[in-house]
Amino acid sequence: MSQFDVLCIGNAIVDIIARCDDAFLDDNNIIKAAMNLIDTERAELLYVAMGPAIETSGGSAGNTAAGVASLGGRAAFFGKVSEDQLGKIYTHDIRAQGVHFETRPLKDAPPTARSMIFVTPDGERSMNTYLGACVELGPDDIEDDVVAGARVTYFEGYLWDPPLAKDAIRMAAKIAHDNGREVSMTLSDPFCVGRYRAEFLDLMRSGTIDIVFANSDEAKSLYETADFDEAATRLAADCKLAIVTRSEHGSVVLCGQERIEIPAIEVTEVVDTTGAGDLYAAGFLFGYATGRPLETCGRLGSLAAGLVIQQIGPRLQLSLQEAAEDAGLI
Repeated sequence: MSQFDVLCIGNAIVDIIARCDDAFLDDNNIIKAAMNLIDTERAELLYVAMGPAIETSGGSAGNTAAGVASLGGRAAFFGKVSEDQLGKIYTHDIRAQGVHFETRPLKDAPPTARSMIFVTPDGERSMNTYLGACVELGPDDIEDDVVAGARVTYFEGYLWDPPLAKDAIRMAAKIAHDNGREVSMTLSDPFCVGRYRAEFLDLMRSGTIDIVFANSDEAKSLYETADFDEAATRLAADCKLAIVTRSEHGSVVLCGQERIEIPAIEVTEVVDTTGAGDLYAAGFLFGYATGRPLETCGRLGSLAAGLVIQQIGPRLQLSLQEAAEDAGLI
């Protein structure tokens, strides 16, 4: 018996979310719809410039862990915070979501990470992230028993930026596979893929990674092609299971020669796309870890993603479990 359905490993980041217009992005040299890494000075400057904001525990993998818990799954999270006010906010918030989180906090600098997320009227989010304590996540933070007891260990591609985290992920993957478990990753964003294309492909082709999540831009970036079908075909050949999201066009689940088209749910209004991919992964991984068919897994992902983009922020204000039951998916 497994102790957890899904273990998520990622950057423990407090999300600070505010609305803005495109002119604000231009005036502040912010690349739209991307994740931009920033230093302390830039973080302070943008924080002063931004309007009223919502603060919540975030980070890609943290969002996924919270989504799994909202579906009624047993979720765990590894991520590094500091013993400061934002670190305390993060710890309380993610535990309150029902997620196991026991990573030891840093006692000194650097401070807890934060991401200032600017949401434009079209719902696109532009992230400006100061990694802070995140870069200190390393092999010592891997809880062997949690990895061994999780059906799927999932990590974010963003972790390939801090050097120590690479060793932690490889260690966790070995523990997982030694215990008959599976390992999954998300490619995170096209810029991340551009930085680590060769390493990501090696993780897949070596069998270190069993399951890959990507959106269409990330998949095309991975194979340096403008042709989606070519990228999908090559992705299916490089890993056991791949899932590619395509915004309003739904998603595609790729397993060997099998290709399952998953429709997007009907959305009244796109308010904020923050966390859409993270929540899709939560729905899919919950379904997968609990033994549901791949099509049902995809539909759970589509439901979770479709609901989260109709609100501000990545933490759903309703029970995903109840929504999935109402949709006849669980």
